Amino acid sequence: MSQLWKLSGGEVSRLVRNGDVSAVEVAQSTLARLDAVNPGLNAVVQEMPDEALAAAAAVDADLAKGKDPGPLAGVPVTIKVNVDQQGFATTNGLKLQENLVAEIDSPVTANLRKAGAVVVGRTNTPAFSLRWFTRNDLHGSTFNPHNKSLTPGGSSGGAASATAAGIGAIGHGTDIAGSVRYPAYACGLHGLRPSLGRVPAVNFTTADRHIGAQLMAVSGPLARTIEDVRLGFGALAAADSRDPWWVPVPLVLPEQEKRVALCLEPSGMKVDPVVQAALRDAAQKLTDAGYHVDEVECPDMREPTQMQLILWLAEFRRGAADAVEAEAEPDSKFVYEQLQRHCPPPDLNMVLDCLQRRVTLMRDWNQFFEQYPLLLCPISAEPPFPNNLDVESADAFDRVAEAQVPQIGPPFLGLPGLCVTTGISGDDSTGYLPMGVQLIAARFREDTLLAAGAAIEAAGPELPPVDPK
Repeated sequence: MSQLWKLSGGEVSRLVRNGDVSAVEVAQSTLARLDAVNPGLNAVVQEMPDEALAAAAAVDADLAKGKDPGPLAGVPVTIKVNVDQQGFATTNGLKLQENLVAEIDSPVTANLRKAGAVVVGRTNTPAFSLRWFTRNDLHGSTFNPHNKSLTPGGSSGGAASATAAGIGAIGHGTDIAGSVRYPAYACGLHGLRPSLGRVPAVNFTTADRHIGAQLMAVSGPLARTIEDVRLGFGALAAADSRDPWWVPVPLVLPEQEKRVALCLEPSGMKVDPVVQAALRDAAQKLTDAGYHVDEVECPDMREPTQMQLILWLAEFRRGAADAVEAEAEPDSKFVYEQLQRHCPPPDLNMVLDCLQRRVTLMRDWNQFFEQYPLLLCPISAEPPFPNNLDVESADAFDRVAEAQVPQIGPPFLGLPGLCVTTGISGDDSTGYLPMGVQLIAARFREDTLLAAGAAIEAAGPELPPVDPK
């Protein structure tokens, strides 16, 4: 089998543009890798070899004619099954939607295609994209290529598993409460949750979402290199008038002061010593790269976490509660019950108060970022969890939810966040454990995040594709 599947997206684009390899050769190599490892991972659940080869051939044809196919020329990518792709079902992990075939592309899909990317498959998500674990009754379970006993993360667990294993250089994910950042963390990748308004996204197979998801749900890239995260983000962020939330802000803004707030235990969380050690290591790497790092407390994350649940569950109760019963999928039923336990049904005044409070909290964070343009904090208070821990019991669910506060609160405020993998420990006998950190910045400062992420990445380790363990 050709080894082109091992290349990063940046390497593929340069080689294809220079004529050193063809986009078809890269696609063939990636499809062969998919055939070799996906049966043991179940990361890609809708395959499209004919479409991928046709898209790659179109890239080669454009180059032969002297046309620019785009910054992702020939780069193999995957798209999550909760986003519209013409001719394929937007299942969102649901039997109820296995025949919900999209007639047109979402802006997410369209932007990747316009950039010259070659879509090689669609990746798994938990039912309703509801969990930090990836299993459903329609497509089955997805596994972590580093260690089958660990979660691959969720809800973009399929995207992370595929990308870590070399099925594509860039994986598309969505994030309303950690669904890009946590799978990147669990599978040893880098993953960016962009600011609200950065990446145009809408599905035409379903009705527009209510205010909670409109304010908090975004699409973003997962990749093995920061360069590929940057390339994927740039492609995804292209203008599309079909999403009224999209904002024409330049991707690169005036450089900010290199000041970092290190917060080891946000809002009084109990954070595992292994996670704290990774944070201190990342802080040292940033210091060595010329950043000034102070260990301080950041603004509260617990209140925005609770507000996030109020808005998101208000939508879910209205639009999906009946579907949870109809789907009758045990995991999502259990998780929905636990979420209701944590968040009683709101009335109109509670929703209005929540939206009012959001502005106050955003102001607090804006002022914090004036002093410290970067926050370095945990993605999760614990290392990646044993697979499907959240549905073992109510106590296990509470343990998982408590650890994930740093993922849930920032989306309520529209903030961008970047997962940076800092190491993968273990061996074949003990099992492998990825570890990483989270960087958070002010709205539209993805450039600041990516610059700091590159500084941490430069100090190692490299993240080559994983042969599933």
